[in-house]
Amino acid sequence: MDTHELSSSRRRELQSLESALGYAFWDVSLLETALTHSSWANEHGIAHNERLEFLGDAVLELVISREVFLHFPAEREGAMTKMRSRLVSEESLSRLARKISLGRLLHMGRGEESQGGRARPALLADAMEAVFGAVFLDGGYAAAEKVILPLFRDCWNTLGSLDEHKDYKTQLQEATQAILHTLPSYIPGESRGPDHAREFSVCLELSNGRRYAATGSSLKRAEHNAARMALEDQQNWNAPAQ
Repeated sequence: MDTHELSSSRRRELQSLESALGYAFWDVSLLETALTHSSWANEHGIAHNERLEFLGDAVLELVISREVFLHFPAEREGAMTKMRSRLVSEESLSRLARKISLGRLLHMGRGEESQGGRARPALLADAMEAVFGAVFLDGGYAAAEKVILPLFRDCWNTLGSLDEHKDYKTQLQEATQAILHTLPSYIPGESRGPDHAREFSVCLELSNGRRYAATGSSLKRAEHNAARMALEDQQNWNAPAQ
């Protein structure tokens, strides 16, 4: 998309986003593609942001990995991996997206819009990664780093104790090994919904017979949600399963 094809109001919206990012695009069409959800692209026959999301995910991981490495010189690989996972999680990225009002700038189809897509954490996180990918293509690694690091500036002091921030699956694995002397089992269920809003299901089983069913925008997220449910129910693990 050429700049002259944009309406004056859209130009102002994108300039506001560029100001929030601290970066002005040479090729604004990259930014527009980053803001285009597949539901809109399918309705209008244009490119969507999933390829840029793929690229941005890799760029983000590299930038954050380097920063974790520099911030925590005494930490081992496993601890640094957990820190990075927390920083680049859906929760973290969707929070950043909301901070710069990314949701209101997204192009999305009528169905996705009616289902509250502009506020959906998974969609916001994906769009945030796509924007990082667009910056990388437009200005290179140095430009991407200059955009990413300020957005994460306030995150470093919130990492705190690693034990407090272990992901739910890791916490559950440690708890079941200590209490039940076995590991939990995750059984994938059906996935439902259109490609742009697929919902995955999973059933988590413990050796004591207790089961926890959960859904998520990916199988990994469904497992994460099921593990959280099991941990919240830990006080009942010794009671007979219903």
